[in-house]
Amino acid sequence: MKDITKILVPFDLSTTSESALQYAVNFVNQDETMKILLTHISELSNDTSYVKKLENTVEKIKNDHPFFKGTIDWVIKSGNLIDNILDTQKEHQADLIIMGTKGSDEETTLTNTAKLVMEADCPVIAIPENTREFGLKKIALVLGKSEIDDATVLETLLDIARRFHSEVHVLTICNEDGTYGYSEIDEKNENTLEYYLENFYSHHTFQENADIEKGIFEYINDKEIDLLAILPRNHAKKNKPSEGRLTKLLTLHTEVPLLTID
Repeated sequence: MKDITKILVPFDLSTTSESALQYAVNFVNQDETMKILLTHISELSNDTSYVKKLENTVEKIKNDHPFFKGTIDWVIKSGNLIDNILDTQKEHQADLIIMGTKGSDEETTLTNTAKLVMEADCPVIAIPENTREFGLKKIALVLGKSEIDDATVLETLLDIARRFHSEVHVLTICNEDGTYGYSEIDEKNENTLEYYLENFYSHHTFQENADIEKGIFEYINDKEIDLLAILPRNHAKKNKPSEGRLTKLLTLHTEVPLLTID
């Protein structure tokens, strides 16, 4: 199992990116083995005053979190934002990307964070701009009716659950007629969840709702979930890949941190 040891945070001095960095710092906490790498995409990479402002902002966040024992480094690049983030993740072998998002009420909008989530081949946590408190006691993993495409990606969720002693709920929204929870695929998924999530796996809930997104957010609010997790199907290998519409909508509309495990 590969533990999370390096976190990549796109950072542009905005309040959105500061929320992402704050989350990453809390995630690392006192783990001295973990590193945070900030990637800053700017045409001002040679502007010393701009670089100094970046340094001061990072230093202030570190001072605000005296318990933080990890390290923070950064790279400054120019060019396309998403391409640079993905290239930096591969170049530095980051295990997780944490990126801030303002979200959008427009379903046709594709924000930078939504685009990153759709294209990344690694776990990404999207942090809503209004995220203030850090918590990882309750995680909700959303599953559909299909068999889990690549069960090994659940190791990322297990690493997080172990790190924070999290309780993992599994949620399936039933939006069409059929039998849920008793099929051969359901049984396979259940065995996979029990194996990969160990004793952190709490229970699997099946709820009826014609609107999957609405059902998910109602569950989150009702159960006071700290982190929503999904397994995007747009990169599925065994099952038929989807267009990723639900992944996009959840990234645009979520009010709690969203983990996409790919």
